[in-house]
Amino acid sequence: MNDAYFKEKAACCMTEDKIERNLFDEFGVKRGLRDFNGKGVLTGLTNISKIESSKVMDGKSVPCDGKLWFRGYEINDLVNGIGDRGFEEVAYLLLMGELPDREELDAFCKELNELRRLPQNFTRDVIMKAPGQDIMNSMTKSVLTLASYDDRVSDNSVENVLRQSMSLISVFPMLAVYGYHAYNHYDLGGSMYIHRPDPNRSTAENILYMLRPDQKYTELEARVLDTALILHMEHGGGNNSTFTTRVVTSSGSDTYSVIAAALSSLKGPKHGGANIKVVRMMNDIREHVGDTADEGEIRSYLEKIVDKEAFDRSGLIYGMGHAVYSLSDPRAQIFKTFVEKLAHEKGREADYQLYSAVERLAPQIIGEKRKIYKGVSANVDFYSGFVYSMLDIPLELYTPMFAMARIVGWSAHRIEELINMDKIIRPAYKSIMKEREYVPMEQR
Repeated sequence: MNDAYFKEKAACCMTEDKIERNLFDEFGVKRGLRDFNGKGVLTGLTNISKIESSKVMDGKSVPCDGKLWFRGYEINDLVNGIGDRGFEEVAYLLLMGELPDREELDAFCKELNELRRLPQNFTRDVIMKAPGQDIMNSMTKSVLTLASYDDRVSDNSVENVLRQSMSLISVFPMLAVYGYHAYNHYDLGGSMYIHRPDPNRSTAENILYMLRPDQKYTELEARVLDTALILHMEHGGGNNSTFTTRVVTSSGSDTYSVIAAALSSLKGPKHGGANIKVVRMMNDIREHVGDTADEGEIRSYLEKIVDKEAFDRSGLIYGMGHAVYSLSDPRAQIFKTFVEKLAHEKGREADYQLYSAVERLAPQIIGEKRKIYKGVSANVDFYSGFVYSMLDIPLELYTPMFAMARIVGWSAHRIEELINMDKIIRPAYKSIMKEREYVPMEQR
């Protein structure tokens, strides 16, 4: 491979494809489908979830503490009210539109358990073949391969898509955990553990059961993971991977292709991979701050991060700020209550105090050093990586953990789009290209 060739041609692309920033403003283009104040461009309607980050008072939009609803139910009420099968209960709510009664939940869990199996030799022939560190790519490969085993792959009736969706919801933990074990064995030289899921355990319990060599976990660990899955399950139709789900669904594509596209979106570091950056940043802070109990030292190092003098020199304090929320992210607030309990059980109180200090200091520093149009607060990614580390979940599975939860939201939005769509989603792009006369080869 000639690296010099690609470097040279990349320079050509940078020259020819570069568009001056002022032209976006001139033509009224909302870059990132967001206006100057960060508000998303309205592209659709949904009855699945709702986010609130501001209220109109005296005719003006005023920031408020963030709120999140699933199918009309406030997220705090759901987390506090559910039982030991919280993931399953909320998944039913998002897919069917109503909270299940005991009989409906039992039947739903029974169906999920019956669907929680992979085709014969699939683990050996697909998941273990060409394993790699990027488990999201492994999952995407597996999802697309599963389409080959479905005789009704292109049937987009709601009944069939619901079946396909529930099947993928059921097997996602297996695709992720088995993919990690294959990577850990073949690439890292570790032992291989392929534990079959237990039909008597919840989704959260089965993840820990399949992941850990001794298959053991505490009640609190399962409860915290169950909560984490719920908090990541859905977040409005405007996030990148859910919008991707809507866009690809509108083309008439099949469920497997739609979910593969959503996975490809989620794996990006600006989306589902953000919590990995938080963990790496916190490790960097521990390495460079002599006394992590000294808020003065922490503040000084955070200032260096914002000034692009430390960590990855991006100027970002990862886990701070959100495209929608300003004063607070309700998911982060819920997470924090469970994080403290888990940190106590794991003997990680000092780490918890460090996270709390960064959460408190970072918004102050960002506000002092950056011109921002809205408030900055900790988002769900800030604490989720810490939770996963306390659950002994390897870094390679952080984004796949997000996917195991968000597959429910994607499925709900796919079904809603199928029921209501009548046009393919096709936004407009303004061409600023200059027309040119064709030049024959010998004259170039």
